[in-house]
Amino acid sequence: MDLSQYSLFSLAARRLDYLTQRQTVLAQNVANADTPGYQPHDLEPFERVLSSQQQGGATLVATHPQHFSGAAGRTTGYGESEMAGAYEVSPTGNAVVLEQQMLAVGETAMQHQLTSELYRQHMSMLRIAVTGRR
Repeated sequence: MDLSQYSLFSLAARRLDYLTQRQTVLAQNVANADTPGYQPHDLEPFERVLSSQQQGGATLVATHPQHFSGAAGRTTGYGESEMAGAYEVSPTGNAVVLEQQMLAVGETAMQHQLTSELYRQHMSMLRIAVTGRR
């Protein structure tokens, strides 16, 4: 059974993919904290990415020949841009503030843990529905 066919599992997988990519970008920012002229980067918020990929609404699924078909295709790229609102810039032009980056890393880790737990709970509910027992 392919769980990616179910919108809840597909959304959770996309969110986990987004959070993984965001951690990579934030790790690059921390790694370049002493690089002269380096500007920190971040991904667009997931909600904005999701709404732009769905083009204004939920994707329709045609389960009957007379149903309208939904938007086809899936974009996996997340827009990366320079992090706005850096608190300070060093004399070398580096705008990475480690405290700001570590807060973003912690926030992303919490969101990843929450999404993983929701995925696990829904898998458990699906297992109960299919087998009738825990």
